[in-house]
Amino acid sequence: MELVKEEKVENWEELLEKSIPKITEGQVIKGRVVQILDNEVLVEIGYKSEGVLPLSDFEKPEEVKVGDEVDVLIESREDIEGMVVLSLEKADILKHWERLREAYRAGEPVKGKIMKRIKGGYVVDVGLPAFLPSSQLALDELKDRENVIGQELNFKILKLTQWKRNVVVSHKAYVEEERERRKQELLSTLEKGNLVKGRVKNITDFGAFIDLGGLDGLLHISDISWGRLSHPSEVLKVGQEIEVVVLDVDREKERISLGLKQKTPDPWESVEEKYPPGKKVRGKVVNITHYGVFVELEEGVEGLVHISELSWRRKVTHPSQVVGMGEMVEAVVLSVDKENKKMALSIKQVEPDPWSQAKEKYTVGSVVIGKVKNVTERGVYVEVEDGVEGLIPLYEIAWTQGPIDPAKYVKKGENVKTIVTDIDEDNRRFILSRRKLLPDPWESVGKKYKVGMEIEGRVTKVTDFGAFVEVEEGVEGLLHVSQIGDGKIKNPREILSVGDRIKVKIIRLSPEARRMGLSMRGDRKGVE
Repeated sequence: MELVKEEKVENWEELLEKSIPKITEGQVIKGRVVQILDNEVLVEIGYKSEGVLPLSDFEKPEEVKVGDEVDVLIESREDIEGMVVLSLEKADILKHWERLREAYRAGEPVKGKIMKRIKGGYVVDVGLPAFLPSSQLALDELKDRENVIGQELNFKILKLTQWKRNVVVSHKAYVEEERERRKQELLSTLEKGNLVKGRVKNITDFGAFIDLGGLDGLLHISDISWGRLSHPSEVLKVGQEIEVVVLDVDREKERISLGLKQKTPDPWESVEEKYPPGKKVRGKVVNITHYGVFVELEEGVEGLVHISELSWRRKVTHPSQVVGMGEMVEAVVLSVDKENKKMALSIKQVEPDPWSQAKEKYTVGSVVIGKVKNVTERGVYVEVEDGVEGLIPLYEIAWTQGPIDPAKYVKKGENVKTIVTDIDEDNRRFILSRRKLLPDPWESVGKKYKVGMEIEGRVTKVTDFGAFVEVEEGVEGLLHVSQIGDGKIKNPREILSVGDRIKVKIIRLSPEARRMGLSMRGDRKGVE
């Protein structure tokens, strides 16, 4: 009986030994806080004895309480007091290391916080200290590029050396991988006509590049506004968040065309109803050219005022004489070409045509007093009234025969009395005469001059057949070549010149025909 009893005891001790879990040094296991002493914490790990941890190993010692579960590393199975030596810190390090190794193998990102700057880069807390080279920080993706310390970001693990506990991470690699992922996602889902949100990344003369979150799209300057735009920066600025329309997607070339103006209807679709011919409108001068001015009636709708439609009352050589950039003007719609997006306007037709009124007011034979606007070799231009012009041809200035100097009779700015002799509809002006309001000198020639009378005159013209001599203003006589001298004269120019004053004799006279024949023959030498 005793032998049997002894056998049973041996089996019980063996069973007890087998019931105690096996632990190895360096192993991480889960434990439970069973007692809190002044500076130590006793942890039950299911072994024959408890383990001990310094209270200072806990991140928040004041919050530790009995029953808390903790992961610990077995540093030693037994110290001199028979307690299992545990490490909270090493367990934590090992856990983080396993997590980083799994992320590295799977190619997954890890989250970390930039702690401080060191030579060549930064220290990043990813559970363990990791090195971030400066070149691997994608600054353009950071909200605050100046203060990177303290920022929490995602990183890709570039290098993992276990025996050195060396970890190298890259923010740039994560950003590029994420950008490529989003780009492929965008290319597979974007369709023409989609409304998408983006951020203005860059502005150029020809448009703006919009970051759609992984892929840039081009917003061409012509698709920014229905109105006139000199540069995209007039509407957009870098960093601005905008919503745009997808105009085209080229998946093969990875190009996306965007539009901003397409979010609103084309104003030219309703232009015929809004601006019928004859309607008075108001708009802003947005461009001035040598041939006219462009007036913006609303965003995207402009009309051209041709130079000929600027003014009734003045001769315009350049539109800038009448209007200035940015000026608000009134105009009348002349025509609308919806298909080609063209509109013709007139500024002058806002007011009545002064010519139409003037030609009814001044008929042929009407006496007009006007101001001399210009004196030219062609004649004298007279302002009959505001916006209405008249021309006095040279031969209608005075009764003087031959070449005439207009400046001798009229001066710019003075008033002159004339009579309307004709109406030039094509050039919208009156033909005037000054001399017809002056006495005709030929009416008194019969009383003043007789055949045989010797008089003095001035040569006004020399020809092959003789010379014309003015005996008084408006009265000329012909000195035939045969009457220049007693001998035969082959060339009158050898004897006479324009401007010479000579003595002549009247040999023929016909006031009705306005003719007078003169002679230098006889004792007279002719030229004084």
